[in-house]
Amino acid sequence: MNDGKNRHVAFYIGSLKKGGAERVFVNLARYFVSRGYRVTLVTQYEKENEYPLPEGAGRVISDLTREEEGNRIQNLFRRYAKLRRIFKELRADLVLSTIGKNNFMAILANLLTPTRVVVSVVAEPTEEYPGAGMRFLARTLFYLADGIVMQTRDAVRFFQPSLQKRCTILKNSVNPAFLRPRYEGRRPQDLVAVGRMDENKNQAMAIRAFARVAGEFPESRLILYGDGPLRGRLGQLARELGLEDRVLLPGAVDDVAGRIERAWAFLLTSFTEGMPNTLLEAMSLGLACISTDCPCGGPKDLIEDGVNGYLVKPDDDEGLAARLRELLSDPEKADRMGREAAHLQESYSPQRVNREWEAYFSGIWLA
Repeated sequence: MNDGKNRHVAFYIGSLKKGGAERVFVNLARYFVSRGYRVTLVTQYEKENEYPLPEGAGRVISDLTREEEGNRIQNLFRRYAKLRRIFKELRADLVLSTIGKNNFMAILANLLTPTRVVVSVVAEPTEEYPGAGMRFLARTLFYLADGIVMQTRDAVRFFQPSLQKRCTILKNSVNPAFLRPRYEGRRPQDLVAVGRMDENKNQAMAIRAFARVAGEFPESRLILYGDGPLRGRLGQLARELGLEDRVLLPGAVDDVAGRIERAWAFLLTSFTEGMPNTLLEAMSLGLACISTDCPCGGPKDLIEDGVNGYLVKPDDDEGLAARLRELLSDPEKADRMGREAAHLQESYSPQRVNREWEAYFSGIWLA
């Protein structure tokens, strides 16, 4: 089916290295190819451990070659000139860009061309645009974009009212690997988390909170999946608390869905999040979930506190421990919350979310 009607969509991102924003772009690209659109992914870099290019999509690398490089100031202008040349040659009908300076470059490189530009902000805006200069550019240059996509209601408030009116909230779809019937068998008292082990993800909060309840629930374990610079420090914290046998750090693993679907509960302890894919995926599997109510509001857009999960304050060890105690001591409550969480599968399914993105793009073309 050629529903694309010869439309050409380009996606502009730093690389296709495995991560949340990159996965969203690759999945969108795959969908638009399936709908008959011509699709090109423009990336500044090519890195190891990337998502595979969707079949039927093209790719262009915009980074300077060694022969093209000059000094720092020259490179800034040369990168812009090269990117503008690439977009002129592609003649895409629409460019979707994401993350920080990429949005600025997409806007400027397509000035005075027929190409429509949609920018997207996927993280906490004050972190994606740190400092007065970056925030001024975002709140100024975004007027030149044909569309602004945000992920949460709180994130929209980063902009002044005149730009808020131009923002649209569009969902991320659930990774298809997490779309499966809810596990209905016996669950071990395993508490799980998935994510990069860094300061922001704050897995130390999960370990400290678990230490407060571990004596009451001797069969429970805390399993933290992922890798990162703080993995060694987290292991040390578990040892200091006498939990080295009950706090497991398996590292980055394949088949995350299969590893966590039978868990008792899922934890997200970040200081900030956009729309956290790991939380969405865990809820889609039907796990009872506890998340920090962190900026820029993604968790509270997913969780109705006390109904399909719990929200706690960031870095509130005692608050998290209290919620862990409730779920571990009340299997029926944990099961009920998990069943409610699983309803997100419908509204965040790839079929539904991808159609919403396509309808939004169509509106941009018709505007």
